[in-house]
Amino acid sequence: MSEIVSWFSGGVTSAVATKIVIDKYGKNNVKPIFFETGNHHPDNERFFIECEKWFDIPITVLQDENHSSIYSVFEKRQFINSPFGAPCTLVLKKQMRQKWEKENKFSCQVFGFENEPKEINRSLRFIREYPHTNAIFPLIEMGIDKKMALDILKENGIEAPTMYQLGYSNNNCIGCVKGGMGYWNKIRVDFPEVFEKTARLEREIGASCIRNQYLDELEPSRGRMSKPYVQSCGIFCEPEGVIL
Repeated sequence: MSEIVSWFSGGVTSAVATKIVIDKYGKNNVKPIFFETGNHHPDNERFFIECEKWFDIPITVLQDENHSSIYSVFEKRQFINSPFGAPCTLVLKKQMRQKWEKENKFSCQVFGFENEPKEINRSLRFIREYPHTNAIFPLIEMGIDKKMALDILKENGIEAPTMYQLGYSNNNCIGCVKGGMGYWNKIRVDFPEVFEKTARLEREIGASCIRNQYLDELEPSRGRMSKPYVQSCGIFCEPEGVIL
């Protein structure tokens, strides 16, 4: 059979989705791919190693040769974020995926969208907009949400990435420009150097990541905060959206 590519984001849902398709189709038929943006938490290395042992196959890491981080994209584009998306996602992920599609043969593409209303709607839009991908969504098919995915990892001896333990809803870049006010006020506390770097870049470019709000003017009390993700008591006890 043609190769099945599983887009491994570094998060818990894509990890579980990848393992499901490996178990179903065999490790020789699945290729997990991760797009490096240069801004992930150092704990990603530990999580990747543990996932590779679980998968029993390596994760292929791809990175745009012209950009070592999200900041170089912002500086080159002189643009950070808008209601239509962020240039870092376009350049470092979407265009990289499209380039891979043109250069490789595949039978289908696997995405770790979780079994949650917003993610289900997102999957339907994706199928409609990108029919050539033959996309499959194992977690939606099996009714698995993010907390259940965390349980599955725990039961297999894999600790969730540090960003989840700190209370972030995804293991995205540290300082994701698609985050809201609460997210950035949490970054201000947990990663002050990232907050300051992004705030300086906003002024240099003359564009902000939060609509009509420069980070250096953001009041520390603004925004909605979240609690760390924790495992439920078991998987049978009981999803590119806006962050915090």
